[in-house]
Amino acid sequence: MAAKASYSLPRVDSAGSFAAIEKIMSQPEFMRAAITLAEEGMRSGRGGPFGCVVVRRGEIVGRGSNRVTSTNDPTAHAEVVAIRDACAALKTFQLTDCELYTSCEPCPMCLAAIYWARIPQTFYGNTRGDAAAIGFDDDFIYQQVPLPPEKRAIKMELFMRDEAQTAFKEWATKTDKVRY
Repeated sequence: MAAKASYSLPRVDSAGSFAAIEKIMSQPEFMRAAITLAEEGMRSGRGGPFGCVVVRRGEIVGRGSNRVTSTNDPTAHAEVVAIRDACAALKTFQLTDCELYTSCEPCPMCLAAIYWARIPQTFYGNTRGDAAAIGFDDDFIYQQVPLPPEKRAIKMELFMRDEAQTAFKEWATKTDKVRY
């Protein structure tokens, strides 16, 4: 049985003032919202067929569709766009009390963003195999991530570590930092 969540919609009561009315929104409706964003984004030419919503206490607080090609931004995946939208709306960088609904299993970058945002639950519609079947194959990246830097296909080299350590040392002693 799908979990139910509620949120308030404004309505005008008989006296002409706004009153709150309860509407129950279910998990399938949140997934349908993500799927609709995927379809709208793709059909409008904004990007690939991916959509996502972030939900907090039964209310959609972040929305995103793939915008990679329309913004020339390879990080503008639906999940990243939705997480950014939710964080801006909620004025926080941690979404520990949210759920994410996405039209497809997250790629490695989006999965990392979900972890960084501390989102405890993700629901997805299509699998990464389904995405690969239409030309969005992330398997190469999944294989590269666990490799040591020197074994990855992209050449990676430690460089100027002593100078780079300056900011890290300062951060370590900073007393007014926000914790992750």
